[in-house]
Amino acid sequence: MHRDTAKSASPPLQPTAERFNWHARARVFNACGKEQKRAKSTSGTSADGRLRDISDQTPAAALCAVYEAIAREQEFCLTSGVCADAPVLPTANGDAHFQCMSSGTSGAPRRVRRSQKSWIESFEINAALWQISATDSYAVLGQLSHSLALYGAAEALHLGADLHLLSGARPDRQMRALAAGSVNILYATPTQIRLLDEAAPEGTVPSLRLLLIGGAKLDPATRALAQALFPNTAIHEFYGASETSFITIAGADTPEGSVGCAYPGVEISILGADGQTLPVGETGEIWVRSPYLFSGYAMGDTTGDTRWDAGWLTVGEFGWRDRSGALYLSGRRGRMVTIADQNAFPEEVETCLLTLEGVARAAVLPESDTRRGHVFVACVQLDGQTCDTERLMARCRALLGPLKAPRRIELVADWPVLSSGKTDLAALSDLLSGARA
Repeated sequence: MHRDTAKSASPPLQPTAERFNWHARARVFNACGKEQKRAKSTSGTSADGRLRDISDQTPAAALCAVYEAIAREQEFCLTSGVCADAPVLPTANGDAHFQCMSSGTSGAPRRVRRSQKSWIESFEINAALWQISATDSYAVLGQLSHSLALYGAAEALHLGADLHLLSGARPDRQMRALAAGSVNILYATPTQIRLLDEAAPEGTVPSLRLLLIGGAKLDPATRALAQALFPNTAIHEFYGASETSFITIAGADTPEGSVGCAYPGVEISILGADGQTLPVGETGEIWVRSPYLFSGYAMGDTTGDTRWDAGWLTVGEFGWRDRSGALYLSGRRGRMVTIADQNAFPEEVETCLLTLEGVARAAVLPESDTRRGHVFVACVQLDGQTCDTERLMARCRALLGPLKAPRRIELVADWPVLSSGKTDLAALSDLLSGARA
């Protein structure tokens, strides 16, 4: 398989540890601003070979259990409920491993197994990129069973910063906690930003200097909300997955519609169906190679979308690059459908809808059609304004062409989301099926 790759110019720094560390200067606070107890040291206790499942219902207690497991050299998994037992699989190099849960956007959440070192590598990169030190104060909004929140929490403690665990608190209380704790680094999803704005549209957090967005594409409207909520922040959006961690990073100078260029240490290749590298501007499957990739699924299962090849990994995402190396996403293989004998991605239509005035959220689903094979139907939540769905469809036709434009738009007031904050596509599909019945 031939590859020409785009690689960040900055090589990864050497990691300073093989295991996560709860730095002596790091402190943990809950949503009320109360400092939580540190994890007790159990160093010297040998591993017992068992996997430790840890419930994240009480975040501070979950963190203590995580760091106790690390000290005992136990593999652990943070979960939000009861999960099927998973074996502790041996690793060739003996690296310390842990498990986190995938988002479940395209199916049931899965146990993703990775080395602690694979995250520590990027902790050090981020510290250098954004001058992070023990004087900083982090916050995470989501449950620790979600990899974005767990990543932010582990990074803060490893680097010695303060950490505010705000999961479970109402968005208005989260806003107050961010301001009261003088938080200056925040990990969040676009959905979490919208919830903060809905709860406290007039509130701001001037102390925030760095907002790191993951979990979904940051649309222009949500970016504007984030900039209003955090007027002094630099917003960086990263593209990746539970299996890959960082792939690209985007900032203020990133071209509109792009998810940015390769994160330091990441190589990206765009391949066609024949496994050959595609020219600039052509859409193909995205393959990556980096120090941050996962080790495999904990249950030993595989999926047609996630595939390895000689150290390279794809999660079935398609996209293309421009001449500067900026990456643009088209959509997932698992969501791709054929419309009039042409491949089409619902994500492309969703991105288009989110640029239109009055649209707060959008999701696009395929519907069978006797003439074309499929057509797209869009579910849309409005931002409070009245909106003409015929106008929205006309704009989509003008921007995307008649083939990809949705044939129907359904307005959804109560938007279904997964526990990760991502759109629950299965619930929307059920809603559409009920509407057709």
